[in-house]
Amino acid sequence: MSEAEQPPVLVERRGAAGVLSLNRPRALHALNPEMIALMARALLEWRDDPLVSVVIIDHAEGRGFCAGGDVTAARRSALEEGGAGARRFFFDEYRLNHLLYTYPKPVVSFMDGVTMGGGVGISQPARYRVATTNTMFAMPEAAIGLFPDVGGGWYLSRLSGRLGPYLALTGARMNGADCLWAGLATHHLPVAALAQAKARLIDGEAPGRVLGAFADQPEEAPITGQLIPILRHFAKPTLEAILASLAEDDSDWAAKTLATLSARCPLTCKVALRQMAQALRLETFAANMAMEYRLAARMVMLPDFAEGVRAVLIDKDNAPVWNPATPQGVSDAMIDAIFAPLPADEEWSPYE
Repeated sequence: MSEAEQPPVLVERRGAAGVLSLNRPRALHALNPEMIALMARALLEWRDDPLVSVVIIDHAEGRGFCAGGDVTAARRSALEEGGAGARRFFFDEYRLNHLLYTYPKPVVSFMDGVTMGGGVGISQPARYRVATTNTMFAMPEAAIGLFPDVGGGWYLSRLSGRLGPYLALTGARMNGADCLWAGLATHHLPVAALAQAKARLIDGEAPGRVLGAFADQPEEAPITGQLIPILRHFAKPTLEAILASLAEDDSDWAAKTLATLSARCPLTCKVALRQMAQALRLETFAANMAMEYRLAARMVMLPDFAEGVRAVLIDKDNAPVWNPATPQGVSDAMIDAIFAPLPADEEWSPYE
């Protein structure tokens, strides 16, 4: 059976486990509306099923756990139908994120491969988050004129030091050891042990015991060697101050980081900085998702989103023309408008 003939998520109840295996390998398992609907339906059914004691989220094959969401479809929606389909996608995706975050049964996510954007959104809410030597974690939305959504504001803002803003603005990649050190993963397992660990979960063994039995200690996390300059530069209060601080640093790391940050969408970067600050003050994950939905509903309709997706994913020239083109051109009023509440009948709400 070809990939096109298979469901994009393999949904099974195996022993004591409900298993959700992402199954779009050619797209690195990027989430589309059908995948979100399949996962949410299964989770809602298993929530009260006494035969299901644990949920496993993994991928069927290929090198990606989940590379994100289908932002090219969101771009088409914004350009062709006033963004209705894009808003529906984000609304449902954020409901899935919240459902996982509040799920009453243990969820184990296996981040064995590329874990970006939407993949972060379905792995980070899990009680147990497994990294491997294949893990490649990132929130690269600033490269496409979006922002670190799917709960990114909640997770990144709560990382130590200024690691969260650094990841949000640069889209820097973290490996499995980095994720374990930062708390983005609860366990690091050898790739060779994954099948056996899943089998024992299916047999009904307690997830903490199973993962603890197979966990290994990876080599030192590369990100730890960058923590001092990250704190030094990304503790600055504004995007302009961060850029100026990097420009005054003559290290190779600062030069590379400055080049990366200078290519990112200025509007996205300013939105992300405010998002980090506001998310840290919110008391519930639901409140965070409501905030992020307001941002998504508006930013998907801005020219930067269409331009960023074009440059990175469609034409792949990696030469976006941002509007505004500079941080100085992004006013506080523009950011205020993006964060403003939506009309009451358009606000996001979680599953009951």
